[in-house]
Amino acid sequence: MTLTQTGTRGFRAYTAKHLDDLLKRAGFDSDTRLRIRAVASVLPFRTNAYVVDELIDWSDIPDDPIYRLVFPQEDMLPEADVSRIAGLLRAEASSREIQAAANAVRARLNPHPAGQMELNIPRAGSEPMPGMQHKYPETVLFFPKQGQTCHAYCTYCFRWAQFVGEPDLKMASDDVEGLVRYLREHPQVTSLLFTGGDPMIMSGPVLRRYVEPLLELEQLESIRIGTKSLAYWPGRFVTDPDAAETLRLFSAVVESGKNLAFMAHFSHPREMDSQVVQTAVRAIRDTGAVIRTQAPLIRSINDHPDTWVEMWRVQHALGMVPYYMFVERDTGPQDYFAVPLARAYEIFRDAYARVSGLCRTVRGPSMSSTPGKVCVDGVTEVAGRRVFVLHLIQARDPSLVGRPFFAHYDPDAVWISDLKPAFADRFPFDPAIVGQGDLVAG
Repeated sequence: MTLTQTGTRGFRAYTAKHLDDLLKRAGFDSDTRLRIRAVASVLPFRTNAYVVDELIDWSDIPDDPIYRLVFPQEDMLPEADVSRIAGLLRAEASSREIQAAANAVRARLNPHPAGQMELNIPRAGSEPMPGMQHKYPETVLFFPKQGQTCHAYCTYCFRWAQFVGEPDLKMASDDVEGLVRYLREHPQVTSLLFTGGDPMIMSGPVLRRYVEPLLELEQLESIRIGTKSLAYWPGRFVTDPDAAETLRLFSAVVESGKNLAFMAHFSHPREMDSQVVQTAVRAIRDTGAVIRTQAPLIRSINDHPDTWVEMWRVQHALGMVPYYMFVERDTGPQDYFAVPLARAYEIFRDAYARVSGLCRTVRGPSMSSTPGKVCVDGVTEVAGRRVFVLHLIQARDPSLVGRPFFAHYDPDAVWISDLKPAFADRFPFDPAIVGQGDLVAG
């Protein structure tokens, strides 16, 4: 089968218009393919030749974890929604009608969780600064305009709203001067995270335009790059035409006296099997950058401690630093992928117990929620009650960081909003009732 080459800079990108041909390769019948295409009308689909040809085991469809990682599943969304959109596709309805139906479903999927649009967008005077988030005092997130796509989209991605073509849902900016000005006006910011999308989709010269102005800011101690490129297109650092230029830029960051934290997303051990990944890791580390690894815990993809043990051990052996196990966020197809918090803790605990101390840099399971990163530390019994023990790894209110708190044990809870406080009438970050409906911050 020959598929159209739609990508740039050397990689073939397969998008929704190629989905039916790819599903035929997997052996699905026409009705199943139609229903999967209906899901892809709501949630974005994109992959590439490396993922399709090198990572997916096509003899194990639909159970192959990498296939499930990048291809929509027909039961990811409510059956009624899938059937309605599948009916529109079957009837060859207008793209406008299909888009309207898809948008109605998207609106119910919490496209911007954890107060991203309401609470995180900083302001210059009274004007919001698009393409930036400032949730924690010391860290700013920046969404470079040219980096708001990926080499392939993860089906669980909490940033799915960036990729569906709706301007009101997308965060992006190319205002480098505005970014530098904002950082100078907020000297408490010591870390800048480029995120997306995937900043490593950008060419070396474009990435340089964003990074170089930051090297003059003495307040910055670290520059982070959040990326899935090592898993989905490792040739970015080995064979791409601008690979050497990109690595020189990484070296320049380190030589300027700043820590370059390369935040690599690996969701399954197979993503690290190929020699080109290992070569890319060495090349990045040789620049002085530190590669930290993170991933969410995803049902049907990596929800077993053996998977995490293997991932952390391989990452450590390659010189990477295990950093986070996240809990699937309350957005998109959360019901499909979420692992109950009690089970998430067991998976983390059992994996953590089987790796060396050098792998125990990892933290989790962690929920990136509205108040901050809530970590599930364990399940225990206190005063005759079974409870979750939790703490905030990071918080909007720094005074709450590290303070333990308790929630009633609920075996079905998948998110902080499913929990009720134990031994108190509210969680530490909840508002306190002080009068006739008046609220103050807790």
